[in-house]
Amino acid sequence: MMSRNQNRTTDRHIIWSDMNLNPDDWRDSYKDFLEINEIDGNPNDEHGLYEYMVETNGEYLSDERENLNVQLAQPIIVIGDIGRWNGRVMGYKMIDSGNIKDCLYSDTDMTEWYVDRYGDLRADAVHHDGTNHYLYRVFKDTASPEQIERLQEKIYYGKATRADITRVTKRLGDEIAAVYGFHIPKQRTAMEQAR
Repeated sequence: MMSRNQNRTTDRHIIWSDMNLNPDDWRDSYKDFLEINEIDGNPNDEHGLYEYMVETNGEYLSDERENLNVQLAQPIIVIGDIGRWNGRVMGYKMIDSGNIKDCLYSDTDMTEWYVDRYGDLRADAVHHDGTNHYLYRVFKDTASPEQIERLQEKIYYGKATRADITRVTKRLGDEIAAVYGFHIPKQRTAMEQAR
């Protein structure tokens, strides 16, 4: 079981992961599951343990979607650093619903969603060609359609900088930290950043 407090590194708050699941961490809860549900099963059955671990961890993802049912006023943009068989490319996807829970979907083999030390929601997603790295940001209320289109174009052509991204979007970590009760550093204002 992956806890939000079990950080592999000190600079991330893990929301959910199916990377590096260890059956030994699930062994006791599997035995309890068999006993509570009065299932005649071998608590030492590795295949049964593995199925239980994957299925239960998947149910936890549904729980996290419920926890993060936070509606924002603007759409969310997912900026991807995509690992392909022929190299890395940038790309983006829009989450028009503007709901944070809709960020927690993936069609890759394994995924880990986390809030980094800067308050950004990110994901690492492993698939057969490599690993994708995603950054999730919500558009600022002041972002014009032209600014949004310009950012999308820069991402498409692989020219977007951090400054381009932060000019028209803001981080999601503040809303997520409010749900789970962890601390992330306050964002610096534009004046503080200019110093």
